[in-house]
Amino acid sequence: MIEMIEATKSYKQTKAVKGLNFHIEKGEAVGLLGPNGAGKTTAISMLASLIQTTTGQVCINGVDVRKNLKKYRARIGVVPQDIALFPELTAEENLNFFAKIHKVSKQESKQTIARLIQDVGLEEKKKEKVETFSGGMKRRLNLACALVHRPEYVFLDEPTVGVDPQSRRHLLDLMKTLQQEQGMAILYTSHYMEEVEFICDRLYVMDRGEVIASGNKEEIKQILGSGSTYEVHVQEGKEKLYELLQQEKQIKNLVKTDDGIIVTSNRNPLFQDLMHVITENHIRVNGVLAKESTLEDVFLHLTGRKLRD
Repeated sequence: MIEMIEATKSYKQTKAVKGLNFHIEKGEAVGLLGPNGAGKTTAISMLASLIQTTTGQVCINGVDVRKNLKKYRARIGVVPQDIALFPELTAEENLNFFAKIHKVSKQESKQTIARLIQDVGLEEKKKEKVETFSGGMKRRLNLACALVHRPEYVFLDEPTVGVDPQSRRHLLDLMKTLQQEQGMAILYTSHYMEEVEFICDRLYVMDRGEVIASGNKEEIKQILGSGSTYEVHVQEGKEKLYELLQQEKQIKNLVKTDDGIIVTSNRNPLFQDLMHVITENHIRVNGVLAKESTLEDVFLHLTGRKLRD
């Protein structure tokens, strides 16, 4: 198990991460969610031993990783937001480079590289220079390079940013296979909630450098309770409706969207009360839709922002 214990990271007077506590069990897939600036990349950088904590610890099986960084780094793989490849080298040459860094034997690296190239769908491109690759192909190779030493844990920081749908699907399926069939533990951050729902069993939600919620997917959804949720698409009068609904005691949560408001109540039914407020105050709406609470709804409730904001 890898865990962060009261980990902080400060830059001059700014605390990027504040007293972070979370863990990743061997073989599980964990999602790390948060809006831009929440501290996700800083957290992953500390976990990957790329930067040191200001205070607190990163431990593996109860031992501070700083006691043997070399051994720790051999057990982890990192897929950063930015592509970490040599554009003037071929796909095979990049993989060989990272295999040598991790001191993988020639015999093992030959077999592993051949398998990884096949896994990421680059067999026909393995002899071509990376500078000729599309964004999706680079992302797939980026993942392969993080796996060349067969790590027990892999940290992925928005690995599908800017990729085409086909490459995205390929990456997601591969990560699911690595976790379920090979027992690799995954820490995954993304701006796409559907990716997190597909891959991860357990979630941490970060905002302003702190973990503000954690649990499995169903536990996170229960944060909004068992009341009704409706999405009101407002044609005119959104601010007025928002102010009116704030005064209603049965309303548990309100979140503004681009074209309306998501309304959650403490009890069922909400629809009749909601329509009464709308009609009595002459609010013009395009529609009122009942919906089940989603992880995106919870994220909006906790942070006041959409995941992609």
